[in-house]
Amino acid sequence: MSTPVERLEAWFREAAPAVSFCSLRYVSERSEHVSVRRGVVEPIASGDDAGIMITVADGGGLGYAGTCDLSRAGLQRALERARDWARRTEKCAVTDFAAATLREVRQGEYRTPVALPWDSMSLPDKIGLLREQSERLHADPRIVDWDASLWHTETETLYLTADGTRVHQVLSHIVPGLGCTANDRSETASRTFGGRGFCRQGGLEVLEQTGFSEAAPVLAQEVLELLAAPNCPTDTMDLLLAPDQLILQIHESIGHPLELDRILGDERNYAGTSFVTPDMFGRYRYGSDLLNVTYDPSDPGQFASYGFDDEGLAARREHIIKDGILMRGLGGHLSQQRTGLSGVANSRATSWNRPPIDRMANLNLEPGDATFDGMVRSIEHGVFMQTNCSWSIDDSRNKFQFGCERGTLIRDGELCEVVKKPNYRGISATFWRNLTHVGRPETREVLGTPFCGKGEPNQVIRVGHAAPACVFAGVQVFGGEA
Repeated sequence: MSTPVERLEAWFREAAPAVSFCSLRYVSERSEHVSVRRGVVEPIASGDDAGIMITVADGGGLGYAGTCDLSRAGLQRALERARDWARRTEKCAVTDFAAATLREVRQGEYRTPVALPWDSMSLPDKIGLLREQSERLHADPRIVDWDASLWHTETETLYLTADGTRVHQVLSHIVPGLGCTANDRSETASRTFGGRGFCRQGGLEVLEQTGFSEAAPVLAQEVLELLAAPNCPTDTMDLLLAPDQLILQIHESIGHPLELDRILGDERNYAGTSFVTPDMFGRYRYGSDLLNVTYDPSDPGQFASYGFDDEGLAARREHIIKDGILMRGLGGHLSQQRTGLSGVANSRATSWNRPPIDRMANLNLEPGDATFDGMVRSIEHGVFMQTNCSWSIDDSRNKFQFGCERGTLIRDGELCEVVKKPNYRGISATFWRNLTHVGRPETREVLGTPFCGKGEPNQVIRVGHAAPACVFAGVQVFGGEA
């Protein structure tokens, strides 16, 4: 018996209309979320979703049609609707979509390497593991809320074009979670496992890779320490950022401003624009000479890895910023055609019922040569901040402020007392120029987020980030009472 993928491919090859361009993108996603909160097993959340998106470009217009009806008739109706929309948009298109979508024929397969499949551990054993971590988090009566969770998603995609492209991919995502909140009279503090950012591709081996089984006692100890800690002082000082905070800094003040569709104004009504303009590429100093940022969806362990984007463009590692200079934007084939700028393979969609748009994938800050102890010793007056807990940035992705779960003051090159509610603010266009030290590979952590939102209608997508610890000079730091 043929598989859904095989049937859809055969039907599409037979029924694809004679137009400038026609593609089919099939997406099937299965997920399971297991959680224990306050020692109680929460209802198991599972999902199973599948559908197709048809894209037609003809006569300069562009049309989409999505359906979860995977029968031959359902496919035929979607092809007809997409072709009809292409005709309707022919007179009002912002670019010649037929020219923008034509490209070389591609053939490819990609599959996440998995050492320990999700189903290799039974559901009772998963629950038992989470119960154990939950008990370890509740180490003191002052800890009033605590949870442990595992979230797995497997996504299969097939991308076909009428002229012969065929790309098949299977991706496995794991998100382990730990968190605890403590209260003592008017004081409340929280600690989480990497800001819930230890998102990876792979199987259950990710738990060992991230130190999941050892983290709970440390989080419990640190959250109690924060209850008694003073507020972070307000001053201008040097800032040492841990990777689990730096990933949000990269995401908000490098990733989003460099999306080419945002620079073109496509996101203006919903998520804003960008302080970056097309003439900056190739010459603008985004950061100090130490700033090297790469786009690398080919790294198999990261959360947003793939072999091809959702329009069939082959993924490869590219420098976005090199030695502080802005080199290229985060734009897929269509945005590259519209701007005439170099981009990357990052046309991505959240599911079968959304068209691909420019999205971050694995956007990483490359390691340097500084040791963690050396970075601490370099700071006379500063603070080490860990784990993002809040963020705010303006609609041009320029002025920002971020808050962290935990801070440690640095005086005369030594880590001193812990402080709570540490925050800092800055301006994207100048903040990265104050980068003075970049950590060695042993300070690097691989993290990500499952919840990057963008687009109209909204698309929530997975993004990966990897970064070492870094030092920034002369940053405005403030506490929770500022």
